[in-house]
Amino acid sequence: MSSIQKGFLITFVNIEFNHQRLLRSQGIEALHGLPSFRFETILDGLPPPENTNAPQDIPSLAKSVEETCWGPFRSLVTRVNASYAPVTCIVSDLLMGFTLAAAEELGIPVILLWTNGTGSLICYNQYTNLLEKS
Repeated sequence: MSSIQKGFLITFVNIEFNHQRLLRSQGIEALHGLPSFRFETILDGLPPPENTNAPQDIPSLAKSVEETCWGPFRSLVTRVNASYAPVTCIVSDLLMGFTLAAAEELGIPVILLWTNGTGSLICYNQYTNLLEKS
């Protein structure tokens, strides 16, 4: 029995840059044949890279995601709610704070995950304190 038959429909949302990298590495066929998974993209606000195989400029990406992704993400959730199935929960990386803001505004429960190591979480939690002391 598939997850869609059990009532699960999962929409995986990624920024455009990472989605294109996924398609280049796995091929477009990698996203087919998964009936309970939908793949959506939102703009990250960055210009297209000159070298699509180069690593991202993480500080620029983080700043752009923080400043630009809330609107596109909120619009996507609103569109999904109006089309194939209402969003009942958002599971997001803790670094994608815009998802929390959108979920709260739309009244959708949210679960935040920390996908990095615990040492990184400790650093993340102390970042503001370090800035205040410098």
